[in-house]
Formats: sequence, C-alpha cells, structure tokens
Amino acid sequence: MEKRKRSDAKQNRDRILSVALGELVRSADVPLSVIAKKAGVGQATFYRHFPTRESLVIEVYRHEMLQVTEFAKQLLKTLPPDQALRAWMNRLAEYAMTKTGLAGALRGVASSKEYMANDGYAPVIAAAQMLLDANDEAGTIRPGITTDKFFLTIAGIWQIDATEDWQPRLTWLMDTVIQGLCAGAPGKPAGGNP
Repeated sequence: MEKRKRSDAKQNRDRILSVALGELVRSADVPLSVIAKKAGVGQATFYRHFPTRESLVIEVYRHEMLQVTEFAKQLLKTLPPDQALRAWMNRLAEYAMTKTGLAGALRGVASSKEYMANDGYAPVIAAAQMLLDANDEAGTIRPGITTDKFFLTIAGIWQIDATEDWQPRLTWLMDTVIQGLCAGAPGKPAGGNP
C-alpha cells in the first residue's frame, strides 16, 4: 500500500511539473491554482509538493536542465563528438528561444534564498564539459576551450529576439560558433568544414 502511495505521489508531482512548464512558458505570472487544476490535483496535494511558487519554478527549471544534461549523454552515445556538440548546442539554443516565459518566472525568484541555494546551472555546465572533453579527446575542437569560453561564445543566443523569425539567425550563429570552435582543431583538415 505504501509503495502505491509513493507511486501516486510521484505521478502527481511529475504531472504538476509538466503542466507548470507549459503554463510558465506562456506566462510567468500564471496563478498556482490554474496549474493545480490543469494537473488534476487539489490545492493540498499541490502545496504538499511545492509549498511556494519559488520551489515550483526552481524545480521546473532544475528538471529541464537535467533533461538537457541527459540529452548530451544520449548524443555522445549515438553521434561523433563534433556532431553531438552541434546537436546539443541547437537543443540548448532552441530551449532558450522557446522557454522565454520560464526565464521570466526565474527572474521573479532569482533573489529568493531557495534559488540562491540551488545550483541550477551545474547540470548544463557539466553537459557542456562532457561534450567539450569528448571533442578535445577526438581532436575535433581547438585546444583550450573551457566551459567559460564556450558559454561566452554562445551568449549571442540570448540576444536574439524570440518574437521574430529567430530560426535563421540562430542557425547562422550556431554555424559561426562551431566554425570558430573547430578552427585549428588537431583532427580537422585546414580549411575544411567542421
């Protein structure tokens, strides 16, 4: 019986997170009661899992960042390191462009103690490091690319206006970043395409 309760609680929690992501992307200020209703749970169940708005927003963000990390692992299992890096960069960039409402919700809780205690960026940094290490080992990127340098090169993602036709600009940016990362790579022919 206890196992069944835990299973139900996990399903409720997962459903709340799924609904919350969709709603927060649309509006950073969505009422929590709307999320609870759409998730099919009562207020007590909702607040048992997420006692504050901050705890919900932080958990949605953390869950999404863990998905980004898992995607990097899967890519490295199925693609050469340089292709895995590019596919992961595309996923990260598309995430940034399509989840702008979540970014607004995060800005709203960024000064809370819960957020400051949560290292939400760690999974993304770990995924980038894993991909950079694989590419460094394969000789498909120039030596010396750190995660700090990598994130500095892709910072332009956050300058693209998500309300306009952003896909062509994003593709151009990712192509340019990959060319820069691969220029001078020991395993790439000089002048060749990455």
